[in-house]
Amino acid sequence: MTEYPTSQEGPQPVASGGGTDEAGHGKAPIAATEAVRTHAPGAGTGPAAEPGAAAAAAASDVRAARSAAGPAAGLPRPRGAASAEVPAGAGAGPGQNHDNARPRDTADTPEAHEAAARATGAGPPPAAAGGGAAGLQGAGGPGTPAGGAPDATAARREGDRLRFVGAATRRIARGIDLDEIVLGLCRATVPTFSDAILVYLRDPLPVGDERPVGPVVLRLRRTDRLRPIDDLTDISSTIGAGMDLAGAAGATGELDFSQLPLVGPQGDLPAAELCEIRPGGALAEVLRGVRPVFGCSAAAGTALPELLGLDHPLPRGNRAVLAPLRGRRRVIGAAVFLRSPERPAFEQNDLLVAAQLATHTALGIDKAVLYGREAYIADELQRTMLPDSLPQPTGVRLASRYLPAAETARVGGDWYDAIPLPGSRVALVVGDVMGHSMTSAAIMGQLRTTAQTLAQLDLPPAEVLHHLDEQAQRLGTDRMATCMYAVYDPVAHRITIANAGHPPPVLLHLGGRAEVLRVPPGAPIGVGGVDFEAVELDAPAGATLLLYTDGLVESRLRDVWTGIEQLRERLATTAQLTGLDHPPPLEALCDDVLDMLGPGDRDDDIALLAARFDGIAPSDVAYWFLDPEETAPGRARRFARRALTRWGLEELSDSLELLVSEVVTNAVRYAERPVTLRLLRTDVLRCEVGDDSPQLPRQRRARDTDEGGRGLFLVNRLARRWGATRLSSGKVVWFELPLPLSAAGERR
Repeated sequence: MTEYPTSQEGPQPVASGGGTDEAGHGKAPIAATEAVRTHAPGAGTGPAAEPGAAAAAAASDVRAARSAAGPAAGLPRPRGAASAEVPAGAGAGPGQNHDNARPRDTADTPEAHEAAARATGAGPPPAAAGGGAAGLQGAGGPGTPAGGAPDATAARREGDRLRFVGAATRRIARGIDLDEIVLGLCRATVPTFSDAILVYLRDPLPVGDERPVGPVVLRLRRTDRLRPIDDLTDISSTIGAGMDLAGAAGATGELDFSQLPLVGPQGDLPAAELCEIRPGGALAEVLRGVRPVFGCSAAAGTALPELLGLDHPLPRGNRAVLAPLRGRRRVIGAAVFLRSPERPAFEQNDLLVAAQLATHTALGIDKAVLYGREAYIADELQRTMLPDSLPQPTGVRLASRYLPAAETARVGGDWYDAIPLPGSRVALVVGDVMGHSMTSAAIMGQLRTTAQTLAQLDLPPAEVLHHLDEQAQRLGTDRMATCMYAVYDPVAHRITIANAGHPPPVLLHLGGRAEVLRVPPGAPIGVGGVDFEAVELDAPAGATLLLYTDGLVESRLRDVWTGIEQLRERLATTAQLTGLDHPPPLEALCDDVLDMLGPGDRDDDIALLAARFDGIAPSDVAYWFLDPEETAPGRARRFARRALTRWGLEELSDSLELLVSEVVTNAVRYAERPVTLRLLRTDVLRCEVGDDSPQLPRQRRARDTDEGGRGLFLVNRLARRWGATRLSSGKVVWFELPLPLSAAGERR
């Protein structure tokens, strides 16, 4: 037998063993062409036909007609992942459309058809030995041209075999995910190499160095087969056969597809879907041996029933090949190649072909599993780093968008956040860590967590950026990021902004005018040794503030200031379309802003945060200062009663007076400076009591003999929500009461 190379890095075929070594991922030969999936007539004249050759010749004619007819014959596409039927001659590749047609490639060239004819020994009349497809016979088999040199014929056939392996491995390598790789194996081998194929994979598939626990289970991932000849009698008129092909098949018994273990609606005896590998069993020994084996061998004769099922018939002779799929670390599955009785049985050289196909498939599956795990980690990292949902603070409405730089790199260093603060305020944060890798995302997560912690301390915006700068320097010398930190006060209708090298925000006014806010630029976070400056600006009701990262306004096609001007013009145009009396819808505004991006503008990931300022009217706010003395709780009750009377909320007087008395009493006990009391009427009634003591109250269960400790218990039972927040100058204890139905309806 002639020995031939199959790959640059993979195992080399051995003449005596007929197998291959353990998995090594090689490259397909450069001169290889696409696999030929049809019978190519006109190559030579075969030997005399054996009994039943008429039916086999009819099958060859059918396959030739199917190859010529293609989509015009109306042949069905292969089925889904569980089972697929492939009409003979249907070369499905990555370019295939939904009409079962694919672009012309190397498999459709006359040279490729001539190579397939030489490999099968087919002549002008379809011979029974040809099998209707490129059977890849060995040297010296049927089909040697009369008077030709056997050595030259054998060399040509070996070359054709090598070209098929190259084309098949290229088709397998095209796949990225698991299903594409398995589908590539099936399309490359049916019907060129076999009439049916079953692919079993471990369930679950191990990832990397993971050591699976529990028994090893194989699950049938996919199966493809040729369509039986009696299902194609409707195209007999297409080829002008003038005969009943189904009847011819039944008369001779040569086209016996019932012996092929099939899965699907047309499979009367479906193969087992799950198979548990018993330690020390025949299947375990075959898979451990790595090399493909014939189905009639002693080892496979016991292993195949264990894999396919005990009650399933097995093909006779060398018409089945069991090929283990071994990845880099372990066996991850098995492939079974089957041939029907109408075509020649597998030869020793076909074991080498099966070994190459199994090796490339297993290595591709290993890569797909690792890639899938990396994509899963990236998605989970992005999902946890960015907020699942935005809060709904009083006096402001929020909307956000995040776009990754590319579908294959779904994580980056951009982030946004909205953090509720005491006094019904809200902190708006947008940042951008340099780069868009997993490292950038990890740094972004640490900076975002730090910003949330600093915001809860109610530090001024400039102080927050200063501490973020220190944190970035602790993370590393090259950890740099830009950040915009703003605090909006709905009662004062003011916003305080500090910037660390970030693009300036854009404010869209109610009348449709859009302006770029003049904010001190500052240095990026991580530079160190710089001061950050904050600026306080008006935030009128109905205005919209847009915070964004540079990916929205900067690309290879435009500089950042050109992009900012385009953004400002886009906002103004959108506001003109919706009218001057009311602002555009917030969600639609975000979508419209992203529509300004062109095909070449997605060089970086994009974070977008929009805030619509509604504010709280002064008539809905009541504010008092109380000296820390014993009369403070009584005065607080009177002030609260007056405010409820003015707002028409007398129904809440009893509950509010009781809770205000308890909270103010606790504040007076520890405060040294005046205590603040503020009532806010929005969709709820909110009460805030502030003092200069940093100690936060904690709810506890009071004993029967205790004189105190029940105030917060009452607050917890009567209020809809309550909480306490530490400030730089003390703390604020707040609670909320729902408005009566009548008052809530009037406010709507």
